[in-house]
Amino acid sequence: MSKGRVLSGMRPTGRLHLGHYRGVLANWLKLQSEYECFFFVADWHALTTDYADPKAIKENIREMVIDWLSVGIDPKAAAVFRQSQIKEHAELYVLLGMITPLSWLERNPTYKEQLSEITGKDLHNFGFLGYPVLQTADIIIYKADRVPVGVDQAPHLELSREITRRFNHLYGEVFPEPATLLTQVPKILGTDGRKMSKSYNNAIFLTDEPKVIEGKILQMVTDTARKRRQDPGNPDVCPFFITYHNLYSDEPARAGAREGCAKASIGCIECKRSVLPKLIEDLAPIRTARAAIEADPSIVDAVLKDGGRRAHEAANKTMHDVRRAMGLE
Repeated sequence: MSKGRVLSGMRPTGRLHLGHYRGVLANWLKLQSEYECFFFVADWHALTTDYADPKAIKENIREMVIDWLSVGIDPKAAAVFRQSQIKEHAELYVLLGMITPLSWLERNPTYKEQLSEITGKDLHNFGFLGYPVLQTADIIIYKADRVPVGVDQAPHLELSREITRRFNHLYGEVFPEPATLLTQVPKILGTDGRKMSKSYNNAIFLTDEPKVIEGKILQMVTDTARKRRQDPGNPDVCPFFITYHNLYSDEPARAGAREGCAKASIGCIECKRSVLPKLIEDLAPIRTARAAIEADPSIVDAVLKDGGRRAHEAANKTMHDVRRAMGLE
């Protein structure tokens, strides 16, 4: 653990989009060469909201892991595994649940927000209320001392830190307190100007062919106040400029697009077409790598099996320490 240990995971939602790639996976690619990394598929977490219809989870896991491997996540450098493979997560979840005050969970702002925002599902269940406890178990069972999060997600990790401190106070210093590894997450907007999300049907997927990408980009909303070609625009409120010029254009190109938009010397279609080739070029190697992995179904199984073995070794060692500290051995 001389390099430090990182834990991060994603719920299995199927094929991933540009927001996942630029917001999470690009950071994982850097971390896997700098730290000892554990990247896991949070399939138990998926059940907190999708418990009534879990049929899609199995296929979603495969599609998501293929995307991970396609962008360059290296299963030799990082352990890649399914949460449900490692039963020690559940054991630690139960034990942490014994010491976590109910009031801590009820005041969780994410719990309150999602109860009001997600109206199509009944989320009044113990699993949804207690997901921060399972999240804490996921992190500390590997004695991870760093968890990568964006600035807006940093408060979510604080509850895990509180639970960890409470355990160490009661039973001795078993776990390092997981530190926030702040990451710069670019703002990735979808084709309708909202945050890119599969549920909004506004995503550019890593598997999209060039013609599909072109169609989505050319239809993307821009500055809504710019009604006609001759109307000057405001790049600072244009979802396309905010996301794609900032991702794919160098400073001179951005400055030229900004001036052309503000003076109405270029139209929105011209502006989009200036960036489109770079976006397509960026995603092309991912599609090529995906095709090779899809041609051999055993690759994903082998990656998850080996990653699960490595994760189990670390988790099993931690649980010996936990049982000893709690007098359960």
